[in-house]
Amino acid sequence: MSHADASLRDALASRLQGRALAPGDDGFDEARAVWNARFHRTPALIARCETDQDVSASLGFARERGLAISVKGGGHDYAGNTVGEGSLLVDLGAMRTVTVDAASRRARVGAGCTWREVDEATAPHGLAASGGTVSSVGVAGFSLGGGAGWLARTAGLAVDNLVSARVVTADGEVRTAGADQHPDLFWALRGGGGNFGVVTEFEIALHPIPAEVLSGQVIYPGERAAELLRFYRDTFRNAPDELMCFPFLLRIPPLDIFPAEWHGKLAFDFVLAWFGDPGEGAAHIAPFQALGDPILDYVVPQPYVQLQQSFDAGMGKGNRWYSRAQQFDQLTDDAIDALVSNLDPFPGDFTTVYLAPGGGAVGRVAADAMAYPHRSSAHEIHIFPGWTDAARDAEVMSWADSLHAALRPHGNGGVYVNLLGDGEPDRVRDAYRENWDRLAALKARWDPQNVFKGNHNIPPAG
Repeated sequence: MSHADASLRDALASRLQGRALAPGDDGFDEARAVWNARFHRTPALIARCETDQDVSASLGFARERGLAISVKGGGHDYAGNTVGEGSLLVDLGAMRTVTVDAASRRARVGAGCTWREVDEATAPHGLAASGGTVSSVGVAGFSLGGGAGWLARTAGLAVDNLVSARVVTADGEVRTAGADQHPDLFWALRGGGGNFGVVTEFEIALHPIPAEVLSGQVIYPGERAAELLRFYRDTFRNAPDELMCFPFLLRIPPLDIFPAEWHGKLAFDFVLAWFGDPGEGAAHIAPFQALGDPILDYVVPQPYVQLQQSFDAGMGKGNRWYSRAQQFDQLTDDAIDALVSNLDPFPGDFTTVYLAPGGGAVGRVAADAMAYPHRSSAHEIHIFPGWTDAARDAEVMSWADSLHAALRPHGNGGVYVNLLGDGEPDRVRDAYRENWDRLAALKARWDPQNVFKGNHNIPPAG
């Protein structure tokens, strides 16, 4: 470590309750590492913040020294924005407290938490937050971008359940934003990503959850994808809110639970859950099981916490990931045919292409009620390649881009900001659509110097 690096670190450390790290310090490489192995960036300094005041001090220090700011919560970012080269990295990983008030059905969640920590704190009370579908995902980035997961159709998105947020704004002030306090800032935080400040604590509404959720997977041969997608589409035209299904295309992993002859072959996987009366669930799941000769039919009652962790192994840190996504007002036959006819060669050991239905509670919120605007989209498609060999980057990413291009004529032009990948700055407006101008005006009010630009950025108006 150079004398200059050590001096800069010590100057920052003198202002923090938490640790300051410079390149070469023990723990520096671990702190800068992110989930997506395609990105290896080296910040100038890392502030391992433990308090709101640490965050405020870090912003002030960066302003004085002319350092860009990047912010890391869970580090689970498709586009690699979490850590900026040469930046001061505000690391929120130490803020991991979850406090549950079962009587009011509220939880206060630190910005360093993952959904696993929230689930494990709320489940003993028979409650759950509207979180992600993978428990290792961080609460902060997920929630600020919108937050669509298992409970979206029954309870709304994460942003729909955000009661208030404690946020350090660009001027270093600590504020609480909610319906009655800084309502314009609260409007922008609910979907605006990290553009408006560093949220250090989330107050989240919770919902009753059955002790066990009927859920699991029904897997069919991939060659039946067109037929099965039409079944899924037709079912969700009038499906009850309590039914959730994510149709996945993926290659069968070499696990003993699958017949050996299917290992490595393309499959179509209905990932299902029923969040209503347990006695009614079987009747709503049964049609997905009755489509003839599944490779695997495994739908059982299981705790929500267990369901939330079902896909953690397939989303492990250290793989290479790429993301392309778009939304659809309707899933037409032409859209389905475009998807199915462009799947080959489906490269990457961890690659998936999946759909998520809209509707339900998500669609009962006005598009301008908060920053997140996508309330009328019926479906979303996420092209999500995962692989390990850097030599295959161009091949895998080119395939994803080609499939995405084939689907774009059938979409509505919108995209969920949390699914934007790298190399898509032109699509940030698509993530906010009719709310863009208001967001840009609020950015000019709350962050006129664009301090928070290490994200899918909304530049200040003017």
